[in-house]
Amino acid sequence: RRAAELVGGIEEIFVCDQADGHTSILDMLTTTAPEPMITIDPVQDIAALPYSSGTTGIPKGVMLTHRSMATNLEQLRPFVPMGTGARILAVLPFFHIYGLTALMNAPLRTGATVVVLPRFDLAQFLAAIEKHRITGLYVAPPIVLALAKHPVVDRYDLSSLEYVVSSAAPLDAELAAACSRRLGLPPVRQAYGMTELSPGTHVVPLAAENPPPGAVGTLLPNTEMRIVSLDTPGEDAGTHTDGEILIRGPQVMKGYLGRPDATAEMIDADGWVHTGDIGRVDEDGWLFVVDRVKELIKYKGYQVAPAELEALLLGHASIADAAVIGVYDADGNEVPKACLVRRPSVAPVDLTADDVMAYVAERVAPYKKIRQVEFIDAVPRATSGKILRRELRAREKARTAPDTPEKTP
Repeated sequence: RRAAELVGGIEEIFVCDQADGHTSILDMLTTTAPEPMITIDPVQDIAALPYSSGTTGIPKGVMLTHRSMATNLEQLRPFVPMGTGARILAVLPFFHIYGLTALMNAPLRTGATVVVLPRFDLAQFLAAIEKHRITGLYVAPPIVLALAKHPVVDRYDLSSLEYVVSSAAPLDAELAAACSRRLGLPPVRQAYGMTELSPGTHVVPLAAENPPPGAVGTLLPNTEMRIVSLDTPGEDAGTHTDGEILIRGPQVMKGYLGRPDATAEMIDADGWVHTGDIGRVDEDGWLFVVDRVKELIKYKGYQVAPAELEALLLGHASIADAAVIGVYDADGNEVPKACLVRRPSVAPVDLTADDVMAYVAERVAPYKKIRQVEFIDAVPRATSGKILRRELRAREKARTAPDTPEKTP
């Protein structure tokens, strides 16, 4: 009621069950009035209004039409097929486009069984797989990490699983392989997309026998992609060259709700969606996502991808979770800082920042080295599993603002 007052203009509130003073949806079932005839234009009319993740800014309402969502379901269907015998475990929220598409619309469209959990709790998650003989998992990288490393996994019978699909955030190839080996499954499949794309543009088909490690898939039918140079805007990059990912296709959103300027920034005059993601493609069309353009750390002219360093850090036996952000040192240079969560079961108390920095330095080029380390209780994440680096940056700014030198223009 309070929300309706704040918004203004709300004439009536309907409830799904019962509430004094409000019309219930259940009461509508008893009406003898004629069925209303409503004309829907699937190309223009909005079917759902999910919100962008807000990992780099304020979330925006994404207007997805009936056509964009239905088309994307059909684009995905041949490559991640489901049937009446499939049993899918839903732990990601349905208000997120990943959960809405992969865990609700897609399985229900094909008659698959969906087992819904209220939130992610590892023990409950594993028990549900065992009890309900789950055949397919659609998860985010933090769950893949838990399946690969947490000791409690060995207590449950997960033999019913046939495949695992990970999306919503970058997944390290070695971590994916570790998860597959432990569960005795084919390689973890990845997919790529974003809320503004209904959401899918790439997927590793379940039938693919030897997909390249780390690939997020190949283009879905009726979808176009460009990899645009980071150094020369508007110029296409070659194969095996990093660039911004641009997408065009029927699954593109109608626009941002009430944000025409933001829509124009996202979709250019030729219909290309500027994703803000950095990727590269090989000669066979496999896409590899590196990181977000806005997340790149610019160290003395070099571009450092936080996701690459995070994947490396997660390979350390004593690190349970990791996030990397750019901070400014005493000379005004942006440098990589690691925010780490120790693994209590194996991490020695004396695991130091120097240990971590040495571990990374041995494995990367000098400009990619971790220059600062902070141990934290938990890495902030969106419900989709994406790291909320902006929260870490805000915390850093609040802590160091008085002493932070101005960045040279």
